[in-house]
Amino acid sequence: MRNVALVFFCAISSGLGQTPQPAPTPSIVYAVHNSDAIKDYKTNSRVVHEMVDRLVLAATGQSDVAKAWGSLVSPKDRVGIKISAAGGELFTTHHDVVNAIVDGLVAAGHPRSSIIVWDRSLGGIKDAGYHVGIDGYQLRAVMPREGYDPKAVLSAPLMGQLIWGDLDYLEARRIPILSDTDNTSNVSHFSKIVTAEVTKVINVPVMSISETNGIAGCIYNMTIPNIDNWRRFAQGSRFGSESLAEIYANPLLAKKVVFNLMDGLIAQYAGGPQSQPNYATHHATLYASRDPVALDVVALKRLEQWRARASLPAIGRLATYLSFASELGLGNSALNRIEVKNIER
Repeated sequence: MRNVALVFFCAISSGLGQTPQPAPTPSIVYAVHNSDAIKDYKTNSRVVHEMVDRLVLAATGQSDVAKAWGSLVSPKDRVGIKISAAGGELFTTHHDVVNAIVDGLVAAGHPRSSIIVWDRSLGGIKDAGYHVGIDGYQLRAVMPREGYDPKAVLSAPLMGQLIWGDLDYLEARRIPILSDTDNTSNVSHFSKIVTAEVTKVINVPVMSISETNGIAGCIYNMTIPNIDNWRRFAQGSRFGSESLAEIYANPLLAKKVVFNLMDGLIAQYAGGPQSQPNYATHHATLYASRDPVALDVVALKRLEQWRARASLPAIGRLATYLSFASELGLGNSALNRIEVKNIER
């Protein structure tokens, strides 16, 4: 595989502003709500399955579930489902949501054993109801160091402190005596799962804010967990935050994501993406869109409403990458260009 390099320049944003851009096509975010979907943190698998099916049918305009998923991925595609497992037992992408997606992909002709379900770490996956070796699909984590592709490089004028698990991290015993070498770098690498193992991705984040990046939604879920030396982009700085749009725009990510389905059965409006039950609510809603930016904007608006009710400060200032993503043509961030369609039972 040829090297994949990504360099950030502040001039990109100003350059885009100088050229008139055509008005973007309005985006549709589909939402389905069912109060029976979850109670006391326990999901109703039948109800959740029906909600997922209704979303994909509405979003694709197809007549049955197999055709719906078949319109998104072909039998020749190697399909991956990117979940969020940072929230442990209570706030991992729900097992029933993933099972419903997998069932639809199987109906569309994909062997269950060929489907990869992954996140950077799967530490709390068992407590969240997943069963390694029993579910039938592959449950995968990004392996420290070996899980990153040395040829798939992105660089940015933002230094990061390398830690064990990053591809370029040097152990103390490997640093020459009297050397000025240190474990900092402006380089990251994409995971091998996205570079070499999947050709199409179903992106399934949870509905949660991020204390460093505003919202741990569609853009966040495909970027931060899929690179090493990622902490430099999650420090609350505007430059680091806006970089998420640039990272997502890389063809290794943007061109592979064919569908975004946000798990809002439980929504967490503070402390995320790690588990913070005190700032969570049973929302019992799933969202879907072909547009990751629009979906993030709709979810962030709702999360901000919960924050306001709890007398918490607005957090959207940390999600400036959503408007920048629109400038890069990744989707719509303006609410007047987004239509939310509620799917009725």
